[in-house]
Amino acid sequence: MQNIIKKLRRSRATHVQRIRRWRKHPFGLPIVVFVGLLLVSGLILLILSATNSTTTFHPDTSYIAIISHDHETETVPTKEPTVGALLKKLDIAVGPRDRVEPSPSTPIQQDNFRINIYRAVPVTIYDGNTVTTTFSAAATARSVVADAGTTLYAEDRVTARPAENLVAQQSLGEQIIIDRSVPLTLNVYGTLLSLRTHTKTVASLLKAKNVKLGPQDSVTPALDTPVTPNMQVFVLRKGTQIVTETQSIPAPVQTVTDTSLSFGTSAVRQQGSAGTKVLTYQVNTVNGAEVGRTLLQTVITVQPVAQIVARGLAVSIPADKQAVMAQAGIAASDYKYVDYIASHEGGWCPTKVQGSHACPGYAPDPVPSYGGYGIFQATPGSKMASAGSDWATSAVTQIRWATGYAVARYGSWEGAYNHWTVSHNW
Repeated sequence: MQNIIKKLRRSRATHVQRIRRWRKHPFGLPIVVFVGLLLVSGLILLILSATNSTTTFHPDTSYIAIISHDHETETVPTKEPTVGALLKKLDIAVGPRDRVEPSPSTPIQQDNFRINIYRAVPVTIYDGNTVTTTFSAAATARSVVADAGTTLYAEDRVTARPAENLVAQQSLGEQIIIDRSVPLTLNVYGTLLSLRTHTKTVASLLKAKNVKLGPQDSVTPALDTPVTPNMQVFVLRKGTQIVTETQSIPAPVQTVTDTSLSFGTSAVRQQGSAGTKVLTYQVNTVNGAEVGRTLLQTVITVQPVAQIVARGLAVSIPADKQAVMAQAGIAASDYKYVDYIASHEGGWCPTKVQGSHACPGYAPDPVPSYGGYGIFQATPGSKMASAGSDWATSAVTQIRWATGYAVARYGSWEGAYNHWTVSHNW
């Protein structure tokens, strides 16, 4: 027994001496640290290699909304389906003249979704001798007038200016000035056209309305006659058979960008309206039978009013989704397009079956051969097998497949995004 104890003591003494020698060695501690780090790194690489095709991220079962109102900003998680539903749940009151962008009916389908509430402020409208004070949060002067229920013609000019002297001008806040157009009737070859204009003479009226006088045409009253309200102007041509055609002029769309709105969202800031034009043709005949028509005049009787649309530019994609896109080989400049389509198609859920609101943590067995499946709702889902055997569960594989599809069909992710928004009436 004593021999055994002596051996243990000698072994322990030898071990202690070795440790002391390692401590005194100039490279002892660095070598130990290096070996330890090497083992830890190897373990991490092993874990990453095992999970390489399924980078962890969170499908969109709920979203983060950023709401700006009343000089403050709220950031809240939400599962509410629309902007209006979220504002109601948060008990954020919106008055009838307040403005919400995007509109209350807009679906919330992406993370860091921005909502802006603009409160109505006092506005004074000057319409000739009529002065109206109202409250409005409308984005354009024309929209303010429409908000107040004042009839406005397409040719009327509307401008806004700040009140400089509240006492002298007897107005509050912004001032809206309406410069009314003059109504009159233009008779072109027997066709009566009701118009409105800001022109000063008959000659400038005809020029503004693109009426081109031929050598056989006569004009009453004279070209230098001043334009007055409700006057009648006649353009006549004897011995000519005339027919007219009325056509609609689509409202032009004017787009402005806004960095306070989320990328992919939009808000109408001024409602547009279609215009009207009248085309006058001379009927060409041979032996009393019509053989053709010659366009003589095209007169715009009602000017179209532009629709002004604000489109969001703010991009704020969660880091986990950026990591997935990076692993799938998506260029950083395309993140916003991929994220928008993924958020609106399958809610970033790689196991989502079309028609389902849930995102299961596993793929159905088997994956349905009908309907959409996955992040981009590929139909059928099995077509994504061309990108990898783990297509049914891997977000990375599904994005790689979608990249090939987007580039082949639309030329790029931006092209796919543009097509998506047009086809969904953005």
